[in-house]
Amino acid sequence: MYINGISREQLYLFENKLDDMISEDNPVRFIDAYVDTLNLLKLGFKNPGTDGGKGRPPYNPAIMLKIYIYGYLNRIRSSRKLGSE
Repeated sequence: MYINGISREQLYLFENKLDDMISEDNPVRFIDAYVDTLNLLKLGFKNPGTDGGKGRPPYNPAIMLKIYIYGYLNRIRSSRKLGSE
């Protein structure tokens, strides 16, 4: 079980869906589609446990990889800067 965000299709705080606000040629769409095609377990990503149900569940490794690739492509090394993007 992972921490999951809200679907991009969901109308939440914005007038438009978040997915509608990102252009079709934005590299974020490529990163999203590319990582979704990868077999992360075969590539060595582990399925972390929650230490017997103690503490918060981990973030999904696919989401973390998408953020890492986005930062790499945009030359953003700091996780703080990635969080403010």
